[in-house]
Amino acid sequence: MGSGQFEGFTHSLGIPAGMPVDKQEFDEILSFELHEPADILDADKLYTIPEIARLLQGLPADAELNEANESVFIDWAIPWMIFNQDDLVIADPQDDDVVGLYGLAES
Repeated sequence: MGSGQFEGFTHSLGIPAGMPVDKQEFDEILSFELHEPADILDADKLYTIPEIARLLQGLPADAELNEANESVFIDWAIPWMIFNQDDLVIADPQDDDVVGLYGLAES
């Protein structure tokens, strides 16, 4: 595979073509902070992965997103869910057409 084959993919996600980038090229570098599950999830509700992904970005669970943004947000949400697995539970879908729902574990 030549490096040009991924150009369309990386540009659609907003990834600069010349990665990695030197830190000094940026005016501000922010700390990387992960939210605690209890800080973003309501203890009485269950959520889909796309809904959790939105909440992690400070958006409403039902916010409209384009496919590219939703895909990136989900890519960030899944490792967060794995990291916080001890604080989360999953409900088996009640129908074959419904995805799993996730929520806070009892504390």
